[in-house]
Amino acid sequence: MRLKTLTVLAGLALSTALTGCSSIGSFEMFSVADYSARTDAGYSVPAIPIYKVPAKYRRQIVRYPTDEAPGTIIIDTGAKYLYFVLPDGRAVRYGIGVGREGFEWKGTSRVALKREWPVWTPPSEMIRRQPELAKWRGGMPGGPGNALGARALYLYNKGGDTGYRLHGTPEWWSIGKAMSSGCVRMLNQDVIDLYNRADVGAKVIVE
Repeated sequence: MRLKTLTVLAGLALSTALTGCSSIGSFEMFSVADYSARTDAGYSVPAIPIYKVPAKYRRQIVRYPTDEAPGTIIIDTGAKYLYFVLPDGRAVRYGIGVGREGFEWKGTSRVALKREWPVWTPPSEMIRRQPELAKWRGGMPGGPGNALGARALYLYNKGGDTGYRLHGTPEWWSIGKAMSSGCVRMLNQDVIDLYNRADVGAKVIVE
């Protein structure tokens, strides 16, 4: 996939100032054009007003030493970052939205399925909390207004489907916040990028 980048940042101090990182510095920022409007599988993906999203939550390649193999996905729920591990001590870092109080979770799973413009079926417990969602008991068709956005990666563990997803969202303003029912939200343009990088079977660590 062709990466459009602004520039290579000179020095860890400068990268820290630009991204808000402390121990891990960014050295490759993606361009504003990566968040522009596009057509995808016949659907319109609206542009993200990326200047309204804090710089630290915009997609970037960062230094990220880890013993995990390239292709692993590591989610830092406290910092609201998702890392896709690259070779040579680097990772693609994305800003995310995570579960609100009472819906947090941690653990290790894997990507069992990947779907483009997925159907969203609210679980029964969610419908009990929000009866207005009952109309989607049979599934909300995929599309720009769908709660799962442009892509979804379905997380399974030894017990089967965890019920949690890594998915896009039309609510770009929720990135960097704890608002979901446990799923990990990403900007639609970012989840498309992750979808193209991550393989079925990829290890996912939620910390």
